[in-house]
Amino acid sequence: MTTDFPDFGLTPEQRRFAVRGHYYEYPGMDGGCGEIWCYSDRFSYGPGETVTLFVSSTALRFDLEILRDGAGETPVLTQRNIAAHWQETPDQCSVLGCGWQDTFEFRIPEEWPSGAYRLTLRAEGRDGAPIHCYHLFILHPAPARKTGGRILQVAATGTWTAYNTWGGSNHYQGITGPNRDQYATGVSTQRPWCRGFVVLPKEAPRVPLEVSLPVGTTPRYPHMEWAYATGYSKKYASAGWASYDSHFFRWAERAGYEVDLASQHELHFKPEILEGYDCAVFVGHDEYWTWEMRDAVDSFVGRGGHAARFAGNFMWQTRLEDEGRRQVCYKYRARAEDPAYKTGDVTRATNSWEAPEIGRPGSATFGLNSTNGVYAGWGGCAPRGVRGFPVCRPGHWAFAGTGLFYGDLLGADSHIYGYEVDGLDYEIRHGLPHPTKTSGAPEGLEILALGMASQVEESDVLAPEDMFFGDEDGRFIAETLYGEASDENLEKVRYSNGMIVNFPKGKGEVFHAGTCEWVAGLLRNDAMVERVTKNVLDRYLKR
Repeated sequence: MTTDFPDFGLTPEQRRFAVRGHYYEYPGMDGGCGEIWCYSDRFSYGPGETVTLFVSSTALRFDLEILRDGAGETPVLTQRNIAAHWQETPDQCSVLGCGWQDTFEFRIPEEWPSGAYRLTLRAEGRDGAPIHCYHLFILHPAPARKTGGRILQVAATGTWTAYNTWGGSNHYQGITGPNRDQYATGVSTQRPWCRGFVVLPKEAPRVPLEVSLPVGTTPRYPHMEWAYATGYSKKYASAGWASYDSHFFRWAERAGYEVDLASQHELHFKPEILEGYDCAVFVGHDEYWTWEMRDAVDSFVGRGGHAARFAGNFMWQTRLEDEGRRQVCYKYRARAEDPAYKTGDVTRATNSWEAPEIGRPGSATFGLNSTNGVYAGWGGCAPRGVRGFPVCRPGHWAFAGTGLFYGDLLGADSHIYGYEVDGLDYEIRHGLPHPTKTSGAPEGLEILALGMASQVEESDVLAPEDMFFGDEDGRFIAETLYGEASDENLEKVRYSNGMIVNFPKGKGEVFHAGTCEWVAGLLRNDAMVERVTKNVLDRYLKR
């Protein structure tokens, strides 16, 4: 492991802007080169349904290629010489939607299998050089195709929507508000995906640091530096098919599992999508959920289903509006601005799940809470940390065949621990962690592995202007849990943890490896991580 940060050709000022600044994709940004952008009317479709594409292009014609992105890349459709034109886009398109005229439609053949379908649009730029863009839609399974022994993977499309930077605003930064400097509390699905959400080069850095930091070294954020240097979205490593969901789907198919794919919108609008499956899987960075999505999973597990969550940061409640085309999340401003606090059902307020007034902590569904976890392995949060999960209960069935012992690290070589993790309040008895009586842990929950995390970036070597988030999230969590973001309350939440847990729920069962980066172990062929993943899937599929 190198001791030097990579050099992407940026000056110190550019590196700082890459971390602290707001840069995003917008129509017209490529100027004289020309450009092409695309989005579809929905995230997901069923067999036989029609996909409508909305394209804005400086070229008058483009070619379209579609492939299924699974164990292999399987071409399914090619269409040449499709007419296009440049379409005017509202300034607040990330909030209102682009409103483009439809450009091209096609019907999905009944025989196409469920999965992710990647679109490549190619055209000639103004200078004669080629231009292109990528898009992706999900083909969810038809009810008649469901058979026992199959996995339903649910893509984290709520989180994709929250992080999408295209057009200028998302749930983190933005060009909304009177000074055009606020994040958007409502964002539209009717816009292209930002660069890096669908396709990434292999050299794109992940968020956790892969640099071994000598004493006194100031941590940096290579993924954001790389994004700024190469023209990718600042949030490419935080969400999207390319960074997270794709790695589990490809690995599972290559390992011989039969996997179908759905979006979170199916959980919300069509919860019956889960019927007929033994196992539902959630992976990667999976932060944003509606109340209805949780209802679907709770009901599924309660009646005998199995939920395998290889994901981290179960944090925010959202609401969907306009038939799912708009996602609402007030986040830090919820108590002051969300109408649910004044005129609606306060339990549906778009705040953290652990806000007392919502009354539905994340642990009630998946056993862990984001407010007890969050950051590890990057920035000023344990940048020299363990990188893997310290194992507490090696005799558990999930670790069978791994050769792991008490205190061993699971996934350290592939760096699966981070960049955001979920945890619980716990106590140590006779060398083993147990959830405290006030933790909100479901009955029967076992803590299988336990690592350290932090809600606040340490500041001994990081100047405030070099931090990405500082103590902002820590103070928000302190206010959420204790009513005030005081220094005293901040110290109550400063240090936290990430866990792997397992528990029975109704007639079913839940396994939760509370880390965003579990998929890094599958991507990097970590034998121990693969073995644990197979143990979970095989048990839940009754193999």
